Amino acid sequence: MSASEVSSARKPAPSQPAFARTWPAAIRYPVLALTWLFLKPALWAIDKAGWSEPLWLAVGRRMRDTLIGSHDFGDYRPTGRDVVVCAYPKAGQNWMMQIAVQIATRGTGEFRHIHEVVPWPDWAKQDMVVPLRDERAWRAALTELRVIKTHLEWDRLPYSPEARYICVLRDPKDALVSSYFFIRGVIFGPLMPSVSVWLRMFCEGTMPFSWSAHVDGAWKNRHLSNVLVLTYEDMRKDLAVAVRTIAAFMGVALTQDEFARVCEKSSFAAMKSMNHKFTPPALSPWAASTRWMMRRGESGGSSELLFVEQQHAIDDHCRADLCRLGSDFPYDEVWGAASYVPVQPAVAEGV
Repeated sequence: MSASEVSSARKPAPSQPAFARTWPAAIRYPVLALTWLFLKPALWAIDKAGWSEPLWLAVGRRMRDTLIGSHDFGDYRPTGRDVVVCAYPKAGQNWMMQIAVQIATRGTGEFRHIHEVVPWPDWAKQDMVVPLRDERAWRAALTELRVIKTHLEWDRLPYSPEARYICVLRDPKDALVSSYFFIRGVIFGPLMPSVSVWLRMFCEGTMPFSWSAHVDGAWKNRHLSNVLVLTYEDMRKDLAVAVRTIAAFMGVALTQDEFARVCEKSSFAAMKSMNHKFTPPALSPWAASTRWMMRRGESGGSSELLFVEQQHAIDDHCRADLCRLGSDFPYDEVWGAASYVPVQPAVAEGV
């Protein structure tokens, strides 16, 4: 461990997890007032002038370049104690992290916030998460395993044959809808662009990460013995089967009582009831005062926000992008047959 990481590991835990902190009211309320008085009208004028889409595409590129270019695993090489959970944003990653943490601790895992025990090396604010080289999590676990979170695509991951990699894949339509509500809650608030602009950002590749690259990388490496690929939809279909599959992959033989505890603590209802342990940070004064990591947890529900034409546009884009990458992932078999239910325009535009 480096000197800075040793120092961080020895610091007493703050009274409140870093992810739970919010912007002071003395800053937040004046900013919100100025937003509604000036910024919202300005964005409305920009939209009417036809400049909204170019503006947000530029914002997306800036976010992508800053995040992707600056943060990764560095010189760290995962070890046999590491279970690396890889997923595109809003693809079920926190759910998988909770399952893996509870399996590693045989259903006894307790924490104030998930990122006090799970490192996230590609997160821009490393002072808010446990350091990658911190050993406390695996030393405290009954199995001597610990979980690492990453949104990095496979080509940017430090592969190690000793470590385990769990890749979670989700219908891009559902992931896009979930990300829209999520980013609105943690960053942009009333400044959030329209759904149509958000969709364009996804298709133009200006999001911080690539959904197609995630799927392609996981699918191409699914035959490796230390790689497990699961879909969010399969996890939703049967949590018990998913827990047994993940535990076997991690090499952990759970007793009946341990298995029951893991399933109980990893249910959607249980995780939503302790949202404070997974709550995302308030990244701007526009962030909502209450931020949810687990919102609905459903599959095939993208119609709540997207028109049928928009759903088809996402499918067409993802098929084409996977083809461009040379992937043989069976997109239509897994997600292309999802039903499309018409929605009201006001809902589809998120207003």
